[in-house]
Amino acid sequence: MRHELILNNDNKLIFLILDGVGDIPNPQFSYTTPLEAAKKPNIDSLAREKGILGRIIPVDIGITPGSGPGHLSLFGYDPLEHEIGRGVLEVLGLNMDLQDGDLAARANFCTIRDNIVVDRRAGRIPTEETVRICEKISSAIPEIEGVKLLIKPGKSHRFAVIFRGKNLSEHLTDADPHKDHLPVVFSEPKDDKAIFASHIVNTFIEKVAVLLKGEKAANGVLLRGFSAKPAIPSFSDNYGMKALAIATYPMYRGIAKVLGMDVKDETKDYQEMLKALRDNYDSYQFFFLHIKETDLAGEDGNFPQKVAAIETVDPMIPEIYSLNPQVLVITGDHSTPCPMKGHSWHPVPLLLVTKTGERDGMAFHEKNCVTGSIGTIYSKQLMPLVLAHGLRLDKYGA
Repeated sequence: MRHELILNNDNKLIFLILDGVGDIPNPQFSYTTPLEAAKKPNIDSLAREKGILGRIIPVDIGITPGSGPGHLSLFGYDPLEHEIGRGVLEVLGLNMDLQDGDLAARANFCTIRDNIVVDRRAGRIPTEETVRICEKISSAIPEIEGVKLLIKPGKSHRFAVIFRGKNLSEHLTDADPHKDHLPVVFSEPKDDKAIFASHIVNTFIEKVAVLLKGEKAANGVLLRGFSAKPAIPSFSDNYGMKALAIATYPMYRGIAKVLGMDVKDETKDYQEMLKALRDNYDSYQFFFLHIKETDLAGEDGNFPQKVAAIETVDPMIPEIYSLNPQVLVITGDHSTPCPMKGHSWHPVPLLLVTKTGERDGMAFHEKNCVTGSIGTIYSKQLMPLVLAHGLRLDKYGA
């Protein structure tokens, strides 16, 4: 997009991202989707009265995106041009100090039996347990062959690791089978420059396995998303807006930080998210609110839980819209269909609530979005469309 077209004004734009909200018709629930089955009077009222519908493709047709590429494209960045590893996002989201030359990794505690990963999430152990075990590892394994280890717990079974030393290449395969009931896998170098880094990572995994041998659930670790600090244009440089992210999970806070957004202190619930939005509304022009629960339900294959997650968000809508944004966007970063229990390539439903007077007059769900006036676009095209509806783009040419 041509930056000279950007107009500076105080019109507010709000992105409410329901992570993994997209789904597919489920034969066990009368071929509906959770978004279709959910009772969401506030969202549907706005959609009918002031909304236009469509669908977005996060990366490309048939490509299943990770959360990083999914969010980058929402913010107008080509995910094929700007690649940010999950490790970097997790580390920054946990407020760790990532330096040039560091190797960052996203990690899970897992349960291993007879060299088989029987539970990649270690039964979703509570955060308190993860804190305890991370402290145990940090004390016992502060460094490996001159490489310093920095470990920080995340939520539930998640944590992040920074390997700090010389000659640490990010070109490594994941040390994660990505599915339960598969053998333990170790990281492999993608080129000769990554041989040392692979050795350090695998030594860490082996040492942790010995250390956690007595743990009932979390007796192993999975590492993935190996990555180094990226160079990427800031959101404010691209769009001339000051942006605030309100997100609970570290990875999404990390995405915001990579793009130079300000990140609100962690909020414990939706009411705290709304308060953060209200309290900071006059100081920013762009707001990114992230909801994780829809994705978690999709990954668990739990249709009723995903319906409930959507219904829990719906009461937030009147307060959000009462702030009078020029544009309110409700969509997701990718689809996480319950029948598939994971991310998928399916287009994501999109709702734009605008002040232009345009409306499709339909409730917000996948089937209606197919026929919405926006059509099906690539996610990276969403920001120019939102800027236009937000009266933040000038005319091109005479």
